[in-house]
This record gives sequence, C-alpha cells and structure tokens, in this order.
Amino acid sequence: MDAAKPAYKRVLLKISGEALAGNKRRGFDFDIVESVCAAVRKCVELGVEVGIVVGGGNFWRGIKDGAGRIERTRADHMGMMATVMNCLALADVLEQMGAEVRVQTAIEIRAVAEPYIRLRAIRHLSKGRVVIFGCGTGSPFFSTDTAAVLKAAEVNADAILLAKNIDGVYSADPKKDPSAVKYDSITYDDVLAKHLAVMDSTATSMAMDNNIPVLVFALKDPENIVRAVMGERIGTIVQK
Repeated sequence: MDAAKPAYKRVLLKISGEALAGNKRRGFDFDIVESVCAAVRKCVELGVEVGIVVGGGNFWRGIKDGAGRIERTRADHMGMMATVMNCLALADVLEQMGAEVRVQTAIEIRAVAEPYIRLRAIRHLSKGRVVIFGCGTGSPFFSTDTAAVLKAAEVNADAILLAKNIDGVYSADPKKDPSAVKYDSITYDDVLAKHLAVMDSTATSMAMDNNIPVLVFALKDPENIVRAVMGERIGTIVQK
C-alpha cells in the first residue's frame, strides 16, 4: 500500500514571533526554533512546497510597543525590521539542517536578503526551496497575518497554516471563559460576525475573498505542522 500523501502541494506557514521566544518572551528559544525548522524540513522532504511568514513580536510589536511615544508608521516600520531578524534565524537553522532557503523582504535590504519578487518566489518554491518572507506587506497599518494571506494568494498556496499559542478557534477566550467551545471547522463569515480572535478582520476578509482555507493549530508541538500538511484533523479549519 502506498504511503500517505500530503493533503497540500504548497502551503504558507504563519508563525508568530512570540512563539519563537517561548517562555523567555523576548529573543529566541532555540529549542523551539530548531523543532519548528525540523518540522518544516520534514514537510519539504514529503514534497510539500513551504513559504513562511514570521512576525516580529519577540523583538518589537509596532503600535503596542510604540505606546503612543513613536509615530504609528515608524513603529510599524520598526516591527518590519524585527521580522527580518526572525527570518534570518529561521533561514540559518534550516540551512544547518540541509534545507535550501531563500529570504525575501517586502522592503529592500539587499545586503541580507532578496527583494520580494513574486515569480522568483514561485520559482524557488517549485524547486523545493523554503521561502521566508520578511517585512510583512511592506506597508504600515497591516499585520503580518494580513501579509501571510497576501503572500499565500500571490504564490497560489493551497492553504495557510496558522501556528498559534492556542490549539484552534474557540467561541470565546478559553483562558477567561471555561465554557468556551472549540470549533473543528468554521466559516470566514462566522469568524467575522462573531469577532473571533483568529486573525485580524483584514486578513480574514482577504482569505475569504481568495477562498484560501486557514488551518489554525497549536505550535506547542511543532509536529502539528507536519500533521496539518498531511491532512490530519487537528485544530480548526476556517473556510467557506
């Protein structure tokens, strides 16, 4: 009998910066970084094309860390720079594991990364290279969740893997409401109507408009990345 095949050919993995910091909350927990990279490498070995968008919250969170002391646009640009540090760390660890990697940034930083060019990114993916996208959308006022959906749409990804600190989408915050119910699946419309904390509304609307399913699952066990690409029922799927 043939071995199980991945459910998706090309995916966009979104990882929060905070997740890379673990309990340290700032900087890197390299045990987590290595576990995430090992899971990504396993996906590539299975024949899955993987793009990654990573946040920068383990170093700087735009408007939140600016706290009204730094103008919003500049605070967001600082957040974009923070994502680049995470991109380079992931790239280096993946390369140490034998994976081919390219970092592309929405703001040109030619000394350390390629500028984002859609067709070049698609070519890298088709050759089995992991492409890590930095600097979000390249514009202020947009989250890295929105950047993940945008990149997924641009490179024709089959699904967005949203690796979070929670194991799915709930009817309420399970930390505050013990009666909160976890959904196995939910529609984009319901996420927006119920104001559920999956992604920001811009990202959710964009995923809905482009009909890209979003798989929400816990990064606590990085093997969930592999399980997700293999089509196992973990976390919550958001779709039409």
